[in-house]
Amino acid sequence: MNSLLLLTASLAATAAAEPAAPADVLVVRGNYQPIQAAAGTKTGMPLVDTPQSIFVLTEEQIKDQAFTSVDDVLRFVPGASIGQGEGHRDQLTIRGQNTTADFFIDGLRDDVQYFRPLYNLERVEVLKGPNALLFGRGGGGGVINRVTKAPALDESFTEVDLSGDTFGSALAAIDSNAAVTDNVGFRLNAFAEHLENHRDVFDGDRFAINPTLLFDVSPATDLLLSYEYVQDDRVVDRGVPSLDGEPLRGFSDTFFGSAEGNFTDLRAHIVRGKVDHRFSNNLRGDVTLQYANYDKLYQNVYPTGIDLEAGTVGLDGYRDSTKRENFILQSNLVAEFATGGIEHTVLFGGELIAQDTDNARRDILFADSDDDQIETPFTDPLSVPTFSFPEFTRSRASEVRVASAFVQDEIDLGAGFKLIGGLRYDRFEIEVEDRIAAAGGGDGALERTDDMVSPRAGLIYKPLPQASLYASYAKSFLPRSGDQFLTLSPTTEALDPEEFENIEVGFKWDVSERLALTGAIFRIERESGTTVDPNDPERTILFSAITRGAEIQLTGSLTPFWAINGGYSYLDAEEDGRVVDGLGANRPLAQVPEHMLSLWNRFDVTERFSLGIGASYQAAQFASLSGNVELPSYTRVDAAATYDVTDRLRLQLNVENLLDEEYFPAAHNDNNITTGEPLNARLTLRTRF
Repeated sequence: MNSLLLLTASLAATAAAEPAAPADVLVVRGNYQPIQAAAGTKTGMPLVDTPQSIFVLTEEQIKDQAFTSVDDVLRFVPGASIGQGEGHRDQLTIRGQNTTADFFIDGLRDDVQYFRPLYNLERVEVLKGPNALLFGRGGGGGVINRVTKAPALDESFTEVDLSGDTFGSALAAIDSNAAVTDNVGFRLNAFAEHLENHRDVFDGDRFAINPTLLFDVSPATDLLLSYEYVQDDRVVDRGVPSLDGEPLRGFSDTFFGSAEGNFTDLRAHIVRGKVDHRFSNNLRGDVTLQYANYDKLYQNVYPTGIDLEAGTVGLDGYRDSTKRENFILQSNLVAEFATGGIEHTVLFGGELIAQDTDNARRDILFADSDDDQIETPFTDPLSVPTFSFPEFTRSRASEVRVASAFVQDEIDLGAGFKLIGGLRYDRFEIEVEDRIAAAGGGDGALERTDDMVSPRAGLIYKPLPQASLYASYAKSFLPRSGDQFLTLSPTTEALDPEEFENIEVGFKWDVSERLALTGAIFRIERESGTTVDPNDPERTILFSAITRGAEIQLTGSLTPFWAINGGYSYLDAEEDGRVVDGLGANRPLAQVPEHMLSLWNRFDVTERFSLGIGASYQAAQFASLSGNVELPSYTRVDAAATYDVTDRLRLQLNVENLLDEEYFPAAHNDNNITTGEPLNARLTLRTRF
């Protein structure tokens, strides 16, 4: 930390001594709502004409609030809440639907369990409601699409960020673009980060690099080549246990695991090539080919409960490894034409996916109990008894093959009415080799093929060019193998995929070119879903559920000097059809706060000085479907100050949890509960040349 601050001071002095650069050398403070269309819609349909709720977080706000993770982003997405992810992955709940796999990057599936960095992003798009027509399986509550930065052909620049916080974390990032020739652009994004936080045992290091090349092959054709390498090594922290129906208080810093035995290690390589071609003014298409290789290992010891009177804590654990290769070929063709005076924008698309996964899990064995669980004296710091991981509890290889085709028509009926409708066909084939079953004399070979049709329909009415009212219907599915292909068994092999059905009505209003107001009410039905068994976190159970909700979002600039992003959501999510002893016994869904409210403001006090202030509120939520443990409601307040020392140098201070609120933002189950970070500050230096 000290060395980082010395380097920051040195760069500041150097930049201050240089002659002033032109005023536009440093990226000026911009708007939070600059785009008109989301890349995830594939057709360039204006947001105001899109019959679904879409949230866009721009690079500008990511920088203003010093966001470094998907969790940071989700605090400002109405209807979406973070999950603990067992301390080794991104996990979220959108509109009551929990997922570890509904992540995309530039429209391509990115479903391996890891923490996704934000260093190379132009923006983050959250497309809510079932999105099977455009994205395929899953996405019952919505999907997150990260849009990466592409090379620019009209400028060359380099931007460097250096930051450090009061916990001892430090980050360095570079974004460099070179207009090599009039037809060739090169862009390099990279970052390195050392992780620290308030916990007694937590640290980590991660690194990523993403070089991209853009070739303007002809006035009608572009070729983009990209490679990304991501490395992440960190402590796996599964938080604190519960006591008397709420998170354990007074031990927010205490690590309930093994300092040496809790870790995760990820290595990811992603190679992509994309060709965009315009055949005519009314016909354009693209083809993308991606190969991705992921190697992931994590190991953890975690709490299963605590008894302060007896002075004991329960522990469990396991070791898990995953290797996955993804081949994805995706193509889209967009045609614009008119028939009988009615305008059409038709999207044709197809996708082929080959996904090979090798996963294994070893259960923990404590020497003192000769068992996979143990009650041990509670000390602070915790002394974990000797353990090992001698036996496999899961060892599987899966082959997934997906073939998809879809068509969608956006029809301008005139008089302010637009109609959108489409269908997607997916053939999902999975073959699983269960090595443990085979070694025990069983067959060990499981397979299933599903042919699914996913519809989408929407009606838009525009009383004004900048405003719309809409109603939509969409459907999605998830195969029985789950979002990570691990739950296929002789029982589930015979079951049809689970289904998600969404009905939504809403409005969109571009109040000005720089300010947008949107709102929606919706209902999602989930049939024959799966969730973690509240009585055994390593098992899943079948259930059905309904989520009813409403949300509203205001994003953009209220004045030339006041940027704002505010949102509110109401969610009523519960089981559907559960009966106990002949009576209805539906339970609220886990990790779905009934109310979520967020607001961030940036005030440009002068041309060089800005202040930011905001808060996020989350109502109480249950840690699991059991309803036995409730995470209390909380409000977190953040602030920021930014000063342009010169036209090339910006200093930024972000203060998080300004009021030092004790809070518990997420959980994995009743006894793995994340503790929120106390008051802390991050200082960032940003220079551009």
